[in-house]
Amino acid sequence: MDLEKKSTDAKNFSRRDFLKAAGATAAGLAVTSVAKSPVYAVAPARVIGANDRINIGHIGVGGMGGGHVNMVKEQPAEVNVKSIAVCDVFDKRALANANHAGLPASMAFRDYKKVLEIKGLDAVIIGTPEHWHAPIAIAAMEQGIHCYIEKPMCRTLKETEQLLETAKRTKCVVQVGSQGCSDAKWHTAGEQIKKGKIGKVVLSQGGYCRNNPSGEWNYGIDGDAKPGVNLDWDAWLGKTGKKIAWNPEHYFRWRKYRRYSAGILSDLFPHRLHPLMIACGADYPTQVMTVGSIIATPDRDVADTTQCLVQFPNGSQMILIGSTVNETGPEDLIRGTKADIYFGGGKVQIRPQRPFVDEIDQEDVEIVGPGENQSEHQRNWFHCIRTGETPNCNIDLAAKVQTVVCLAEMAWLQGKTMNFDPIKKKIV
Repeated sequence: MDLEKKSTDAKNFSRRDFLKAAGATAAGLAVTSVAKSPVYAVAPARVIGANDRINIGHIGVGGMGGGHVNMVKEQPAEVNVKSIAVCDVFDKRALANANHAGLPASMAFRDYKKVLEIKGLDAVIIGTPEHWHAPIAIAAMEQGIHCYIEKPMCRTLKETEQLLETAKRTKCVVQVGSQGCSDAKWHTAGEQIKKGKIGKVVLSQGGYCRNNPSGEWNYGIDGDAKPGVNLDWDAWLGKTGKKIAWNPEHYFRWRKYRRYSAGILSDLFPHRLHPLMIACGADYPTQVMTVGSIIATPDRDVADTTQCLVQFPNGSQMILIGSTVNETGPEDLIRGTKADIYFGGGKVQIRPQRPFVDEIDQEDVEIVGPGENQSEHQRNWFHCIRTGETPNCNIDLAAKVQTVVCLAEMAWLQGKTMNFDPIKKKIV
């Protein structure tokens, strides 16, 4: 699909034409599966020079996905990126975001495969619900298209393995949308740990706790959504199980349901797992244990309060605490055999353990670099597309984190400790 021709034809493309075309193509969306052979032949990624514009397609433009459309629009001119297409199964979202990006209705689609066909497309930002992350990213990489995938990277261990393999084979640049990875404090902490400033890592901790009186993830329901008219419900459901009747609660508030999400484990814990693993240099897990409860929000089937304990091959451990019904969480902290790392005042704070005060100096290391910022995280991805450098939330890191997330969900649902072989990458 030629971008210039599409733009020229925009004045002749009505909303009625858009709806008709989108309805005809969307049916194929629901049958795509990562378990089958790739739909596309492998294509090399276009070589993008320092002065070349990066052309972006947006697939899934609800809350977070729509935010990415705005972020690309607001990137400084010297970043040299442009949105050239948007896609969503809900026409209202697709058209509104196309308009916001300054695009004609002809560049708004229901079917993501139509976006991947656009001539000159370099990269896609995937902001769909979790169950569509892997199928879309794999199809894109098979076309030589770089991917920014909102967290969590995917939904299952099998998809984790498939995404890792595809990224390695196609050499596409993958960034997962855990923007804390572009916060310099975690890289600074990691440098101090590598220098031996705290001895060996013993236990790291973090949390993500909220308390929303209206209930977490109870996003607004748009009464304009009409399946079969301006929304493809079957395509949105994808391979999540037996087809169910239209349910606006499921569509607009999908993070509350295990059919599409692991709740706190997949939506919030990646924001702590990725940065802590950057700092600690952690590998794939060997054991994952999880407890979870639904205490105050019976309108969902994902836990509103949960704790997860992870053990790694070197024996170090990580504990995560999450809640959507209490906002008091643990402080970020990394404990070592000789000293601990705290964070505060724009510094990485090294505090020696009592027996090692004569060996380890108390030290406040200045953090030089950006804080946690989504636009900065986008720019890191753009930079790596141009240079071939490794992005801050790269496919290797993301695969390790996603393994923890998947095992944590399984541990909770099965009431078991999940043992994992980090070499074979198999559950023991």
